[in-house]
Amino acid sequence: MGAAESVPETSIHEFTVKDCNGKEVSLETYKGKVLLVVNVASKCGFTETNYTQLTELYQKYRDKDFEILAFPCNQFLRQEPGTDQQIKDFACTRFKAEYPVFQKVRVNGPDAAPIYKFLKASKPGLFGSRIKWNFTKFLVDKNGKVIDRYATSTAPMSIEKDIQKALEG
Repeated sequence: MGAAESVPETSIHEFTVKDCNGKEVSLETYKGKVLLVVNVASKCGFTETNYTQLTELYQKYRDKDFEILAFPCNQFLRQEPGTDQQIKDFACTRFKAEYPVFQKVRVNGPDAAPIYKFLKASKPGLFGSRIKWNFTKFLVDKNGKVIDRYATSTAPMSIEKDIQKALEG
């Protein structure tokens, strides 16, 4: 359990995901941008800090080829029970999120979204590839390669230097 699954993809840009309206979005759209991919939840103890700081980072760097991709997930104590539209409304209204919030996904197990299988295979965590909780963050470079993985307890603003470095690279 927790072993990294082998995946054929070599870049996040090879994936297509669904937005909160069920429309397919090719991540090739984000070529040339630094990405922060986050599994989000609206009823988690980490929600306030993460959403607030994600919005702050986005406001600061969105004009500098930086994008946040938020993937709601209900796998951790059912802390993201809403519909895709309710989740987007929550993020956009309460936290002024202007970055994309995609369709709810599974991040662990046999039904994990392919993008999460790729992220986990690229950067396993300290105790294996399994995502431990909401708000695990993956920093991805402009070529779609995973640079680093950050735990739930790592506040988004604390990785600002890593984002700046990736933007310069």
